[in-house]
Amino acid sequence: MSVRPFLRGATLLATTVLVAGCGSGDAGSSGGTAASSSPSGSGGAFPVSVETAFGDVEVPEEPERVVALGWSDAETALALGVQPVGASDWLAFGGEGVGPWAEGRYDEAPEIIETLEPSLEAVAALQPDLILDTRSPATQERYDALSSIAPTVGQPEGVGPYQTTWQQQLDLVGHALGREEQADELQVEVEQQFTAAAAAHPEFDGTEVAVGAYTSEGFGAYVRGDTRVDFMEALGFTNKAAVQDLAGENFFVSISEEQVPLLDAPLTVVFPIFVDASQITGNPLWQSLPSVQQGNALVLEDQTLVNAFSSGSALGTRYALENAVPLFADTLG
Repeated sequence: MSVRPFLRGATLLATTVLVAGCGSGDAGSSGGTAASSSPSGSGGAFPVSVETAFGDVEVPEEPERVVALGWSDAETALALGVQPVGASDWLAFGGEGVGPWAEGRYDEAPEIIETLEPSLEAVAALQPDLILDTRSPATQERYDALSSIAPTVGQPEGVGPYQTTWQQQLDLVGHALGREEQADELQVEVEQQFTAAAAAHPEFDGTEVAVGAYTSEGFGAYVRGDTRVDFMEALGFTNKAAVQDLAGENFFVSISEEQVPLLDAPLTVVFPIFVDASQITGNPLWQSLPSVQQGNALVLEDQTLVNAFSSGSALGTRYALENAVPLFADTLG
């Protein structure tokens, strides 16, 4: 399982690399080649030009063999009715490499490709006519290598590694696939779901929230630009100012034992990464937080829900809205 977007803090880099190496499996592990990735139904006119951080990318014809390498790119393509022939499994779901919210959308499982360092040979063997890499390490070297195989759509201009929002991802993928109308419709649906959830819970509006994680290295917290904080603020919450003040170039900040009180907020949401949740709930520092003592702290223990909350995809976000919002409301209540 690769959790690079979870663990942007330098002290967690070793953990990230370790998991990245074992999460997606070897290229070619799915056996065989998936069917054509683009069924009928595209309303787009080709050729199209997609604006990215690496320049405009020309897609001459409607793609038939798509390889989706970026975080949630496969889910996004599936949501728009296109089945990638190859994909990276960033969250180590196994099988088709997507969360339960996107299951059943493949006719044939894709070839699973490594995440941080995808095998160029495995990608080329799939003979793609489009590569999606909209949320990834976003290096020039990675882009150059992939674009030598097929037109490659990276992140938007001005957006850093892993910081492509689900809306931007929908826009990029929808444009590249000629599925702009479907992408726009799905974006409206998700945004309406956010609006409805916020309206149903006016207590969320303006309430400070601290969103954190606990690993073998200790506690950390997220700041704006991270999927989870953006999710909470779309519901009306405000990221805790004292945490936000720690923001640098990364959107995950390590918290020392002395800084753990920063996680105290009217609502505190924390989840474990590669450790048991009991290491949070049984931690004396955690137990000392006023929000914990007052019952306003939530530890997300359901890994499926944690993955959805962290997915940054339209489909995963919808699952999180349906299943996490009631937990937030109960904890505040």
